[in-house]
Amino acid sequence: MAELRESTLGELLKLHIDVNEELRTRGVLRSNNNPTGDLTEYLFCLAFGWQQAPNSEKSFDATDSDGIRYQIKGRRVHRRNKSRQLSSIRDFSGFDFLAAALFDDSYKVSKAIILPAKCVVSRSVYVKHTNSYKFMLRDEVWATPEAIDVTSKLCAAENS
Repeated sequence: MAELRESTLGELLKLHIDVNEELRTRGVLRSNNNPTGDLTEYLFCLAFGWQQAPNSEKSFDATDSDGIRYQIKGRRVHRRNKSRQLSSIRDFSGFDFLAAALFDDSYKVSKAIILPAKCVVSRSVYVKHTNSYKFMLRDEVWATPEAIDVTSKLCAAENS
């Protein structure tokens, strides 16, 4: 840590770039966006053997061997932002299930779930100015009868 504190801004940014490039080489990251989304997709596909959709696919992120479509979302909950709001959902008809994970400050899986799309629709709120829906991944969602808690499977994939 002392080395980081003594590093210049340029050195820190270069380290950030190098780490992202290494994660991309390892197949964890697929874009230049915040790594949370790519990491979540990577872990779910690793844990369940799903096939990732191309980056250009707008309504789902992966499919299983039966052709079931999964929208995959992740949220890093950290000391500066405790929100559990997932990124925008634009098309409910494009996926069959939502696979979502919450991460702690250090990108460790804290909770993970799979929910049928109908459960997501009923708990989402329309946001006019973005023409999308927001979904909050609150603890009570795990109590939904159709919810499948997959925290242990995602943790196992993370540790493999």
